Amino acid sequence: MLAALLSACGGDGGEGNDNAAKEPDKSSSMPTQPVEESPTQSEDGASVPDTSKTLATINGSSGYQFVVHSAVRDQGGFLTITASLKNTTSRMLIANPFWNGQEVGVKRTGPSFAGITLIDKVEKKRYYVLRDTEGYPLTTTGITTVKAGETKTIFAQFPAPPTRTSQVDIQIPEMPVATIEIS
Repeated sequence: MLAALLSACGGDGGEGNDNAAKEPDKSSSMPTQPVEESPTQSEDGASVPDTSKTLATINGSSGYQFVVHSAVRDQGGFLTITASLKNTTSRMLIANPFWNGQEVGVKRTGPSFAGITLIDKVEKKRYYVLRDTEGYPLTTTGITTVKAGETKTIFAQFPAPPTRTSQVDIQIPEMPVATIEIS
């Protein structure tokens, strides 16, 4: 799994932004948490997001359930989504390859959730998962299978919509669309 600690980033949501970011840290599964969240620590020292809240539950036809726990706007102009991906079946499931996104540059980085997008219907804009300076998506990576009944914690980081935007639609490839509140 990858995570990147951002040092600075422009934020108009365009794909041509020069996003200054550090090299991905392969030992972590979550980005630096926004100030208003208080993550706990797992046994291996990784940050664990608060999963006590549910903004949306999205059930896919393949047996995956995607539960969005938070959509937090931080002071740096980013919006971080934290969620749980659960296999609700009694058999192992293979991760959907469309979750990776279809861009050639992001496909080379391996399995990820770079295909997730946010839609701001008021501003009529689509937001894509941010990339670091090496082209790696700022999202959980490396999930290829999920065992029966297993739940994986994931994150994805986007440019933040304008502060007047309080809701966005989250689109996960080949799953129903859901509307979530931004905090």
